[in-house]
Amino acid sequence: MKKALITGITGQDGSYLAELLLSKGYEVHGTKRRSSSFNTGRIDSIFADPHDRDARLSLHFADLADSNSLAKLIRQIGPDEIYHLGAQSHVRVSFDIPEYTGDVTALGTVRMLEAIRESGLNTRFYNAGSSEMFGNTTDVPQRETTRFCPRSPYACAKVYGYWMTVNYRDGYGLFACNGILFNHESPRRGETFVSRKITRAVARILRKLQDKLYLGNLDARRDWGYAPEYVEAMWRMMQQPEAGDYVIATGETHTVREFMECAFEHVGLDWRSYVEIDARYFRPTEVDLLVGDAGNARQKLGWEPSVRFHDLVQLMVDADIKILDDQLSGKWQRNMAEHARE
Repeated sequence: MKKALITGITGQDGSYLAELLLSKGYEVHGTKRRSSSFNTGRIDSIFADPHDRDARLSLHFADLADSNSLAKLIRQIGPDEIYHLGAQSHVRVSFDIPEYTGDVTALGTVRMLEAIRESGLNTRFYNAGSSEMFGNTTDVPQRETTRFCPRSPYACAKVYGYWMTVNYRDGYGLFACNGILFNHESPRRGETFVSRKITRAVARILRKLQDKLYLGNLDARRDWGYAPEYVEAMWRMMQQPEAGDYVIATGETHTVREFMECAFEHVGLDWRSYVEIDARYFRPTEVDLLVGDAGNARQKLGWEPSVRFHDLVQLMVDADIKILDDQLSGKWQRNMAEHARE
C-alpha cells in the first residue's frame, strides 16, 4: 500500500485528491492548521459516518510556516508521494498580505523540499504551480517553455516555489515535479473565488435571499477546467519514470462576463438586473488573458479534459442551488420541530 501526504487536504484540490488516492488503494495523510472552528467540511463527505472513519485517511496538525512540524511529520509517515497543495492561494488577498503570502506560499515550498532532502527518504514530490505565474506574458497560448511574468504577490511566490522545485530536482536528484494548473473549479471551490461567488449568488438570487452581486473586472479571460480531472493529472505526473513540469489546461478561454452570463442564463435570469461593478474587487495589477496548451500532458501523461466550460458552470450552479435548498429545508424542519415543542 502506497502512502501519500497531502498539504492543503482540506481545500478543493486536496479533498478531491484524497478521494482519488483512496480509490486507488493509498494510505492517505493530510495536514491541517489548528483552528478554533472545524475546517474539514470538504473531506468530511468522504466518510458516510463520521464515527466510522476510513482507517486509511489520517489528519495531522502542521503548518507551512513551521519547518520543524513538516520535518517531523515526513519522518513519522515516510510517504512514497507528497502532494504539496497548501498555500495562501487567493490572488486578490495576496495584495493585502504579501509578506504572509510569501512566507507560506513561497518559503513553505522550500521547507517541504528541505524536509524531504534531510529525511533521506526516496519520496516523490508534487508542487502546485499556477497559471498566474505567466501573468502578462505575450505568448498565447502558454506552455511549459513560456516565460513567467507574475503580476501579484501570489504569482511571485508561486514562481519562487516553482524554481526551487526545479533546483532541488537538479541539485539533489529529488523526484520533484511542478503542475502548472490553469483555473479549475468545482462545487467545492472557496466561496470568495469569483467562480463560486457567482454560482452561489445565482442560487441565492433565485431563491430571493440576495438582491445584488458585486464583481470586479468582467473582461479578464481565463482557461476554466474541472477540479476532479485536474487532480487526476497530478497523480499521473507522479507515476512517470522521470520528474517533469506540466501545463494542465483545457485550451479554451472565456471571460468572467461569459461565466456570469452562463450562470444566470442557466436559471432563466437576466444578469443585468442583479450585477454591479465594485472597484474594491479590482486588482492593483490585472492579468488580462490566460489560456494553456496542455499538449505535453496529453502526449506524456495521456491526460485529456472532458468537462467543458458551459457544463462546468451549469453543474456548479445546480450544486449551489441544491446546497441552499438543503439548508433551507433543514431550517424549515428545525422551525417546525421548535413549534411542535411549544
